[in-house]
Amino acid sequence: MRIKSDNYTRLLQAIAYVVIIGLSIACLLPFLLIISASLTSNDSIIRDGYHLIPTKFSIEGYKTVFIFPGEVLRAYAVTLTATAIGTTLGLFFMTMTGYVLARKDFKYRNKISFYIYFTTLFGGGLVPWYIMITRYLGLLDSYAVLVLPGLMTPFLIILMKNFIKSAIPEELFDSGKIDGAGDFRIYWQIVLKLAMPGIATVGLFLALYYWNDWFTSSLFINDTHKYQLQFYLYNVINSAQFIAQMGAGTGVMLAHDVPTESTKMAMAIVVTGPILLLYPFVQRYFVKGLTIGAVKG
Repeated sequence: MRIKSDNYTRLLQAIAYVVIIGLSIACLLPFLLIISASLTSNDSIIRDGYHLIPTKFSIEGYKTVFIFPGEVLRAYAVTLTATAIGTTLGLFFMTMTGYVLARKDFKYRNKISFYIYFTTLFGGGLVPWYIMITRYLGLLDSYAVLVLPGLMTPFLIILMKNFIKSAIPEELFDSGKIDGAGDFRIYWQIVLKLAMPGIATVGLFLALYYWNDWFTSSLFINDTHKYQLQFYLYNVINSAQFIAQMGAGTGVMLAHDVPTESTKMAMAIVVTGPILLLYPFVQRYFVKGLTIGAVKG
């Protein structure tokens, strides 16, 4: 019976491995198609479609993206700076907010938590937000507007609060008070060290938000030198498509000179590359942070 049970366990493990490997390959295939298409001639993509192996190798898509390398590097610098500053400040403010709301001795925690939660259900809309940013805060066409609007995200505050409440016992706060530590010292020396899975999870969400943000630039930035990477590349592909359509409409062979399809794929690689490199460093915290932070409270 023991041998039969072991064989049954091995069979289940083998099936599980096969399923996991199959799902991993299925998730990897779209990314491989993007890489292949970015290295394929635009005419070949239009004529033959997408393939896992480039049918006609070409880097014309990357040449189009980097037609002005100085502009691309400047947009990269703006996005990297906004992501680094926004993620650092956002984590600092949201972890402090989550710590305060997780403290049972803070009598207004439920009212403030409800106020934060309420903003996830109802908002003033785009027009009041635009007026507030431009007229009252005076952030139009400034670097600050790329960072400030995303610093305090209600969902991430709630996630951080629930994580601290679930993962850190209240007795640790009391023992810190007995040892003479103030609230900020407890936060700095106890909460931050024990809340690393939650901080990594929230930090990844926040970094993804800043890295993928193009809408802020489209609304509030007029100076092309302050464009974020996403919005700059969005303008590049729009310009390429416009040129291609104009060339096709006038009968000029200009449409074939603009590699719109391969440029889109090359743009996807340029944009997602840095985030793919960041993910492995926080992946070990990610699942734990989501699981513990998802507990209601």
